[in-house]
Order: sequence, then C-alpha cells, then structure tokens
Amino acid sequence: MNNQSDSIKTALVMPGGGARGAFQVGVLKAVAEILPKNSKNPFPIISGTSAGAVNSVVLASRAQHFRSAVAELEKVWGNFRCNHVFKTDHLTVFKCGMHWLFSFILGGRFVGTPKSLLDNSPLRELLSRNVRFSRIAAAIDAGCLEAVAVTAASYGSARSKTFFEGADDLRDWDRTRRLGERTKLNLDCVMASIAVPMIFPPQRIGNEYYGDGAMRQATPLSPAVHLGADRILVVGIRDELGGTEPATLGPPPTFAQIAGYMLDTLFMDGLYSDLERVTRINQLIDSVPEALRSGALLRVRPIDTMLIVPSEDLRVIAERHRHELPMAIRILLGGIGGDNPGQDKLLSFLLFERAYTRELIALGYRDAMKVRDQLLQFITGADVPRLFAPDWIKKDLSAFRGS
Repeated sequence: MNNQSDSIKTALVMPGGGARGAFQVGVLKAVAEILPKNSKNPFPIISGTSAGAVNSVVLASRAQHFRSAVAELEKVWGNFRCNHVFKTDHLTVFKCGMHWLFSFILGGRFVGTPKSLLDNSPLRELLSRNVRFSRIAAAIDAGCLEAVAVTAASYGSARSKTFFEGADDLRDWDRTRRLGERTKLNLDCVMASIAVPMIFPPQRIGNEYYGDGAMRQATPLSPAVHLGADRILVVGIRDELGGTEPATLGPPPTFAQIAGYMLDTLFMDGLYSDLERVTRINQLIDSVPEALRSGALLRVRPIDTMLIVPSEDLRVIAERHRHELPMAIRILLGGIGGDNPGQDKLLSFLLFERAYTRELIALGYRDAMKVRDQLLQFITGADVPRLFAPDWIKKDLSAFRGS
C-alpha cells in the first residue's frame, strides 16, 4: 500500500490500438468528470504509443486546461471519418492495389516497392492543425506537467526509442533494445509512433526510419517509471476474455486475419508481461521491511498500478459497424480476406468511423465510472492497493501473491 502524499507522481500510460484508442477518450472523459471542474492535469507524467501517442500529446499540449483538453479529444474522436486518417477515394486505393500487384509480379522493378497499404497523410494534416507542440513546454514551465513521452521503433537499430519532453532534472536512459531521448516533441515523433507496420508508411527522423512503437516495446510501463512515476494508470484497449470460445477447425487464416492477430499481439501482449514484472518487483520490495532494505533494494521503489480495459469485446462492436467502412477500403480489405464476418481484429483497428468511435467512447466512460471511487482515490494520491485490475488479471497474477 502507498500512503497518501502530495509528492506522489501519477502517470497515465496509453498503449496503441488504432481506432480502438477512442476507448481511452471515454475513460479520460470520466476522469475529467469526477474531478472538480477547474482541476489541473492529474497526470504529471503522460506516456503513449501509436494512437495513445496522439492522445498523449493532445493532453500534454493542453495540460493547463485538462477538462477542455478531454473535450477536444472527444470532439475529434467522436466525429472521425476514415478519410480524416487515411485516403479512401477510389483512385488512390486502386493505384495502391495496382502498385502492390505489379510490385509482386515485377519484383519491385520499374514500379518501385510500396511502402504501405494505406496513405495516412490526412492524419498528418489533421494533427498539424490541432496540436500545438509549443504549448507542451509552457505546461511544463507552469508546473502542470513534468513529462510527456511517445515511443517509436527504429527499423535501422531495431531498438525501441522513447522521445520525451520534460523537466530539466529528467535524464536520458539507455537499456538493451530500448532508450529514452530528450527532445522537443514534434509531429514527426507522433507520426513515427503511429506508423503501423505494412499499414502506414514509416517516418524518417534524422538518419533513421521509425515505425509503430509497439513493435519493440516489450516494457510499455518502462518510460513512465524512468520519468519518475510512483503509480501508473493504464488504459488498455482489449478485453482479454474475448475470443475464449473453443477453437474449431475452419479454413486457413487470411492475410487480414493474420494482420489483425499480429496487431493485437503488438499492442497488448507486452503490457501484460510488464504487469507481471511490476508485480514480482513489488512483492520482492514489500516482503522486506523498509528498515532492513539494503543494496539493490534501496535503488528500486514499488509502483502502484491500475488497469482499465474494455468490458466488451471491441471486435464485436466493430462487426456491427462494418458497413460504415468506405466502399473502396472494403474492396481493398476484401482482396486480402478482411471482408468476411468473424475476421474483425483488423477491422476494429482501422474503423475510424464516428458511430464506432462514439460507441467506444461511451464504453470507456461507463467502464471508468464503474470504478469511480477507486479511480478517484488512485489519481488523487490516496491509499490504494498495489494493483487494481479486472479479476482475470488478478487471477493470472495470484501465483505471485502466494495464493
């Protein structure tokens, strides 16, 4: 347990998930509602990856006005159309399909090698209009924010790199396959973090090309810990209980089905492994009385964590809204087997349509309000359990508690 203290630093961690990131906005809407109206940003440390990186920089750039920042996120996510994120016109999609086809046939000669399945330049234009990165430094100077971080994966060095902007006393870190680098966050950093492999094009920063940060992020809680967090609120985008029905032999998986499975693994599997790691470390620290700690135990600290994930399977929700996907994208996905009912993992990541995102925002709001009291205690520094999570998480980690 952690005693109430004004010095407790609470971090917000938002993993990636494409269109599923709308669920995070619903949780943030609940947080804004349960806090007093004029409350400052309750998360001095904010860390995000992929779609979570977008939400992170929006919050950070408006940290002095937390409720209005959340309202702005809800406005954007609640009115999304796919053409705000990637090009959906028939000509662009046709040219993309032909480019891939002739590249395969000709081995990349004459037509060049395609960089991605979709063109996400509309998202870059949207973010350039709506995110004021210069305000991040102002929020830090005003004491409303200590650090914000976005993570990308380098294709050159095969390392996970966290770009962060924060207070002067924060330092870079360098670990095996992962590092943190202080920088002035900009649009390129965010576009690198959301560059889902094969789906969106890689982003060049300096002399390296980067892709979605989830690719190499085996420890998604690590940036928040390096930046000084004492407790971490994690807003995930997957209900682990979904898809637990008995397997039946059917046709071989299509390319779309495999792609959706890979994205699901990228965005969430590292999180649960990291939660296990934190639980083990917490148990080790708590097993030794504070007066008797020495050596390495003096250099580590327990981390309280709270996990909020959807109570419903987002694939099922996406399936209900499949018909809202633009016709050209439906045709493109149909060509790789993504237009078949039941193969909806990929669909749930790419369905940037307002009916779907609004339903996810509403779900995030409801799920957060179900734990309203615990959430308020967690973000205000009250006495909380080391881990607050759904029962299936606690069951998986019960072996670490000796039960």
